[in-house]
Order: sequence, then structure tokens, then C-alpha cells
Amino acid sequence: MFRKRPPPEEERRVRANDREYNEKFQYASNCIMTSKYNIITFLPVNLFEQFQEVANTYFLFLLILQLIPQISSLSWFTTIVPLALVLSITAVKDATDDYFRHKSDNQVNNRQSQVLIRGSLQNEKWMNVRVGDIIKLENNQFVAADLLLLSSSEPHGLCYIETAELDGETNMKVRQSVSVTSELGDQNNLASFDGEVVCEPPNNKLDRFCGTLYWRDKKYTLTNQNMLLRGCVLRNTEACYGLVIFAGPDTKLMQNSGRTKFKRTSIDRLMNTLVLWIFGFLVCMGVILAVGNAVWEREVGSLFQSYLPWDPPVDNFLFSAFLSFWSYVIILNTVVPISLYVSVEVIRLGHSYFINWDQQMFCSQCNTAAEARTTTLNEELGQVEYIFSDKTGTLTQNIMSFNKCSINGQTYGEVTDPLRPQLKRLDFTPFNPLADPDFRFYDDTLLESVKVGDSHTHEFFRLLSLCHTVMSEEKSEGELVYKAQSPDEGALVTAARNFGFVFRSRTPGTITTTEMGRPVTYTLLAILDFNNIRKRMSVIVRNQEGRIRLYCKGADTVLLERLHPCNQELMNITSDHLNEYAADGLRTLALAYRDLSEDEWEAWSESHRCADKATNCREDRLAAAYEEIEQDMMLLGASAIEDKLQEGVPETIAVLSLANIKIWVLTGDKQETAVNIGYSCKMLKDDMTEVFIISGHTVQSVRQELRRARERMIELSRTRDGGKEEAMEGWGEACFMGNGFREGQEGGGTGGGGGGGKQLQCPPPPPPPPSNLMDNISGEFALVINGHSLAHALEADMETEFVSTACACKAVICCRVTPLQKAQVVELIKKHKKAVTLAIGDGANDVSMIKSAHIGVGISGQEGIQAVLASDYSFSQFRFLQRLLLVHGRWSYLRMCRFLCYFFYKNFAFTMVHFWFGFFCGFSAQTVYDQYFITLYNIVYTSLPVLAMGIFDQV
Repeated sequence: MFRKRPPPEEERRVRANDREYNEKFQYASNCIMTSKYNIITFLPVNLFEQFQEVANTYFLFLLILQLIPQISSLSWFTTIVPLALVLSITAVKDATDDYFRHKSDNQVNNRQSQVLIRGSLQNEKWMNVRVGDIIKLENNQFVAADLLLLSSSEPHGLCYIETAELDGETNMKVRQSVSVTSELGDQNNLASFDGEVVCEPPNNKLDRFCGTLYWRDKKYTLTNQNMLLRGCVLRNTEACYGLVIFAGPDTKLMQNSGRTKFKRTSIDRLMNTLVLWIFGFLVCMGVILAVGNAVWEREVGSLFQSYLPWDPPVDNFLFSAFLSFWSYVIILNTVVPISLYVSVEVIRLGHSYFINWDQQMFCSQCNTAAEARTTTLNEELGQVEYIFSDKTGTLTQNIMSFNKCSINGQTYGEVTDPLRPQLKRLDFTPFNPLADPDFRFYDDTLLESVKVGDSHTHEFFRLLSLCHTVMSEEKSEGELVYKAQSPDEGALVTAARNFGFVFRSRTPGTITTTEMGRPVTYTLLAILDFNNIRKRMSVIVRNQEGRIRLYCKGADTVLLERLHPCNQELMNITSDHLNEYAADGLRTLALAYRDLSEDEWEAWSESHRCADKATNCREDRLAAAYEEIEQDMMLLGASAIEDKLQEGVPETIAVLSLANIKIWVLTGDKQETAVNIGYSCKMLKDDMTEVFIISGHTVQSVRQELRRARERMIELSRTRDGGKEEAMEGWGEACFMGNGFREGQEGGGTGGGGGGGKQLQCPPPPPPPPSNLMDNISGEFALVINGHSLAHALEADMETEFVSTACACKAVICCRVTPLQKAQVVELIKKHKKAVTLAIGDGANDVSMIKSAHIGVGISGQEGIQAVLASDYSFSQFRFLQRLLLVHGRWSYLRMCRFLCYFFYKNFAFTMVHFWFGFFCGFSAQTVYDQYFITLYNIVYTSLPVLAMGIFDQV
């Protein structure tokens, strides 16, 4: 426990089958410890933690005072009993929590694993596994540590894993060993393996690994595709072997399980403030009574000296008053509520159970109940002013269906036949026996185009069947099950399957499809991965005729600018179709391809290989290589996927808006899609005063658009409320002409001489903050801002302008935002508005936003459980948010406020009797009540009424 920590690593060196070499680096063992205490440390550490509470420290101080007989008129047990009871209850709770942590740790640490030691496999507990050991894993086993995959029972060194415990995703992922080690299949070869791995130090990045394997005077690049992380489960693979790289606390699973930032509520801060004020009030009462004692002893008490002398060491009235002050501090201590914090925790626990038991927040479709994952934030739910919501999977169902497409300038999926109001669903079975029976499409012109052999249509669906990362599982002949990392990919591959281009299987080097009934195998030359920065993915394949082609799909904003100039006319038509699809609320992707010659492929392949093997800036070099090849592409068309709104979303948003809660949607979708969903869910309404679009690409253009939006708000507000015109007079010109500039900066160079002159005429002192005036704006406004504009708006010298403009709006939609920008927007509102914020999302890209907000809510939907794991509350439908805030939040807040009033009232009523009695007993610190009554008043006699009201009161 007290072992000296090794210095932080700059790189990690691991040699296979050489424990002696690896132990000199003092790498962590595979034993994990999530518990806080052990038998020896529990009492001192827990008491130290509890005495961090001001009230507990105060009562310890009182206990010490009561041990001084000259000033104590109460026995020491009147303080030690309630103090010991409070400390004991908290200690038992902490000990119980830690016991379960110990139990969980022991269960994990004692799991068995097969370790290769001196040429033979031996069963070892997980806690005894060391860095550099080679482990054998069998099907359905958990991975014991972060392993480098060496070999597998599957061809090409492949193995399949499930990462639900890491990222919540239940679909299978494929991992592959380095080709040179994949041949080390048996134990003898592995026992003689002495390769050395040099890699990055332990970190929490689940999606990246950078390292190099040195073996037999050669080096091989290692990536995340070669790694099996602790917490994963081996699936559909008989067995595999792996080399332990990171163990125990150094594994990425444990690196990601850091303690979540403790969230305190406004009630907590209020209680601490009230207790400090009560301390002050207690001191004041003690001073008043001490002064009274001095006066009484001098004027009246001196008459009794002959037969009631002062007890030693008191020799004058001033010293008597001094001792009297401390005596009254002891007697009046009941005004400071020692049981307050325990009572509050009991009430919060009760409120949390009410949320968990609420049948109206139970989703029968997915058999999921609401869960309060914390007990400390319930009353804060009733004070939420801003809600930040993801769109996909939170407002929508995240169940995707292929709806429309544009191929070579022709749009498909628009079916409007007045003679056939009931649309007939296409039957693909006669045309394609491998079709998915659940697939729905209604436009038969697209099917006819496929049947007649239109080359563009065939190429469109060929791209969808090849450019993806979907895994296929064929349970029986023709019965295919696709496992996709995102619902979008699954929908697109399923569409290609129904239109005759069926993805069947993949290996590291091939993709096998069935095209119009004919089996075709493509050589997979390269996969250019998707990420949030690139917003596209590509594959490079060689067909059976030897022709090499790059297929690319991605966001239209990034893909259209990488097309060959000859595509201009087609691009204009396709862009119109994309805008139409987005206006219908559909999720869109653009699709393109590029033919490559052998020379182009060889040259690029070499540069890609160098980038892949680079040890420094590998990601940047790979991105540059991808950028180089993804140019001069030919446009094929665009796809449009429908993601329907969840049940009850419009009604929920309408009710929350009536409660004066402002809703911001932060989404990665394009502007038209987000705006259309905004209208669908009644966030944006036709009767709104105005909807402002901020889409500038430069700092100056964004500043101008924000300024114009504010001026327009003021103008429309004046029209609605003529009486307030004087308050706004001249504000637009004088206050904001130079807004956004740092202090001391002049207006020259930003707008022309007139603007600079007006700025110089602004009188010192500086104008009041914009929010003071913008709070008085009347009318319903909405703001829509793009990701590139938001990046400028979040800069330090513009954030005040952005906040003042956005917060004057009833609804705000931020489009094309990154996960980091989501968190930055939340932090911005927390910083400037001092309002309670709530963030709600369903995916891993929402985790940073959920953790940044005062309250985080996770939707247990289609994108795994990472958002739920990071949240304070979780449920399965957005509509349950209405009940969480307006029922449970309101009740919790009102109950807590009434409880505090009742609690302080009863304590003051009890204590003020002693204060008043002091005037009738010569300020001698004589008690009115029996000592046992004083001891038990808070913890027994009056505990249940206040708790009952705090838990069960309904108003």
C-alpha cells in the first residue's frame, strides 16, 4: 500500500516470456483494487473524511469543552451520543459500500486464466498474471489484461470480440494478429517467442494504440486492430493467444474508470451557508448571555458572595462571564443541527427510490426502468433552466431505414400517386431470394433500374455493399445477420442487399458479395477509416478483372469539395436533392468513387505504408495520406435514411417550454436535417417571431451575424412593447459596436472608419453586460448555428456575444458539432448564466457533454451504454424527462425546502427556551430540560416527523 510509485512512463518495453527483464521496470500487477479502505485503515481514514464536515468538527470541539467541569453544565454524553450515532451511521454506510467493492475486486482478481509458463499452460489467478506473460483465451472468455494478439485458431490470425463492457456496443468487432506471429499456433513455438514490444505508456484512449514489435532483427507496426483490451469477451473464436502489454490499473478499462467529478447541489451550498450563519447566531447569543452574566454578577451576584461564593478559579465577574459564554455555547448547541446531513441523505435516498419505482417511467418495449444513479442531485432536477439534448437516438429512435436516394441526378423514393393512397410495399423475394423480409421500400422505379442493368445504379449499390465495417453472420444458407457498429451502416448494407448486391462475408484481405445472383470476391487493398474529423470512410478494392477502384461515402460538406471538376452539373443537381432530403428530416450521405491505375496505387500504397509504420505523429501522417488519395472523385449520388421521432417528444418539449426551460439541441447532423427535426418536435414553430441562422465562416462574419440578430430582436421587441423603447435606445450602436474586442483594442481594421469612430465615442465606463438588456427581450426567437460558426463563437473574445444572443432565444440548434464542442457549449452557459444545466444523450459522443452539465441523463438506446454509465439518471425514452423534472424534481425541491424550514424551526424553538430562561436564572447557564431529553431531542423525539414530511409530502 505504501510502496513508492515508479516514475511516469515515457514508453513501455515488454519482452515476451521474460518476467525477470520486465520486473525491473516495476510494471503494475494485474491485481485491481477499487476499494477505499482495509481493516487497518478504515477507522482513521473514515473518521478523517467525516470530520471534513464542519458540523462534525464543531461537535467534537463541543465534546472537548464539556470535559472541562468549570464551564460544562451538561454531561459529556449529551454530545457524544448524537455525534457517535451520526458518525456510526455514516461509517456503516461507507463500510457496506466498500465491502461490496472488495467483494467485486476479489471476484475479478480470482478469475482463472491459462498462462504459458516454461512451455506449458498453467492455470493462474488473474491477479498473478504479469506483463510479458502469454495467455491463452478460449471462446466466451473475458480478456484478463490488455493483450497483443499473437495467433488465433481462425484463418489469417483473426478473432472476434464483443466490447459491451468497454463501450456498451454489443456488435462483434474483428481483431487480427500481426502476420509474422499468426503462424505461432502451438505452445512450443509460443514458448520460444522472445519478441520485444515498444509502445506508448498507459492511457485511456480506447480507439488507438501505437507500438512496434521487434523480432528477429525486424520491426512490425502495431495498431489498435492488433489489441484485445481487458473487459472484452472472445466470441465465435475457438482459441487465441495474446501477450500481456498492460495489466491491472494500467489497462485502458481501468484508466477509463477514473472517479467522476463530485456534483454538489445548490441546496448543499445553501445548507453549508445556513449552518455558518447559525454558528454566527449561536456566538451572538453566547455573547449576549455572557454580557448579561457579567452585568448580573457585578450588580446582583456580589450580594450573594457571603454564602454563594464563586467557584475557583473564578475571581471576578469578567472571568465568570468568559466561562459563561462557553457554557452557553455548550447548552445552545442544539441550534446547530448535527443530524441535518444524515437526514438529508435519508430523504434523498427515498426520493431516488421513488424515481426507480415509478411505473410511468418504465418502458415495456425494452423492459427498462428509470434509474437514479446518484442520490445527491434529486432536488436540483426541480431547478433546471437549460436542457442540452443530442438529436439522434435521443429525440429520434435511432432505428434507421433506407428511405430515398439520388443516383446520377435521378431521385428515387418519392412516391406520390393520388390514385393509390395506400402505398404498396415492394416484394423483393422473387427478384432476390437473399433479400431481407423486413426491408420496406415503395418506389418500384429504382428496382426496375436495377433489373435493367443501369450501370450507375449498380455502381451505387456496389459501393454500399463494399464500403462499410459491417460483420456478417450466416446462420443457415441464405439467412444473413448483419452486425453493424452504427444503425446507419446497417440500413445502407441492408438496402444494397435487397437491391441485389448482397454482402456475404469478409476476411482481412477480401470482401465476398453476391451481385445479381453471381458470387463475386473483391481483394480488399485498404480501409480508410471514418472518424469525427474526416466525416467519411473509403475502401480501395481490386475486382476480379484486376481493376482498382476507391469507393467513398461521407458527409456532403467534406465529400463534394473533393470531386473532380467535371462533376459540377451533377453536383448541383445532387445538392438540390440533398437539401430536399434534409428538409424532410432525413440523414444524408454523399457517395463517390475513383479509378486508380496500378502506378497510382503502388505509389500511394508505399506512402501509406510509411505513414502506418511511423512512430511519431502516426495519425497525422495517415490523415495526410488519406487526404492525398481521396481527391478527384466521381460523384455517384446520395443516400437518405429516415430516423423517426420518439413517441411523445413534441408534447414533452412543449410542456418543458411552458415551464420556462430553454432547450438546446446539439447535433452532428447537417443544418437542414436538424431544423426539420426542430419543427417536427415543436421546438421550432411557425408562429415564432423569427428564426436566426448563423453560418459565417470567419470571425468577422459570425460577429456581424450575431450583432444583426441582436439588433433585430431589439427592433421586434420594441414593436411588441413600445413602452420599453427608451430602455433600449441607442444600445445597438453604442454598446455593441466594439463588442468582442479585448479591452483597450480599437475598432480600426474591422469595419471601416465609421464603426471605429463610434467605438471611440463610447463613454467610459464600459457599457453593462449584454445579458442584462437581452433578458428584457420579449418575443419567441430561435437560433440555428453551424459547427464552423460555433467554433468562432466559442472563442474567448466572442463568447459573451454568443451567450447574450443565444440565451435571449427560446430554442437553439447547433449543427455539425463535435463532442468537444458540445461540452464547451455547456461549460459556457454554466460560466455566464449561473443556471442549472441538464445534458441528455445516448451515445459515446455525448459523454463529455453529460459529464460537463450539472445533471447528466443517459438514454439507454441503440448506441450502447457509455452515456448511461457516465450519467446521473437514465431511462429509455426522452418523454420521461418531463416526469423526471416536473414531478420528481419539483417534489424533491419543495420537500427539501420545507424539510429545512421545519428542521431549523424545531431546533430554534427548542434552543430559544434556554436563551429566554437565561434572563430568569441569573445567566448562570442552568438548563431547563433534563440531560437525556436534550440528548435525544434531535435524534429520536423529533426525527420521524421531519423525515416523513421530507420524503412523503406532496404539494
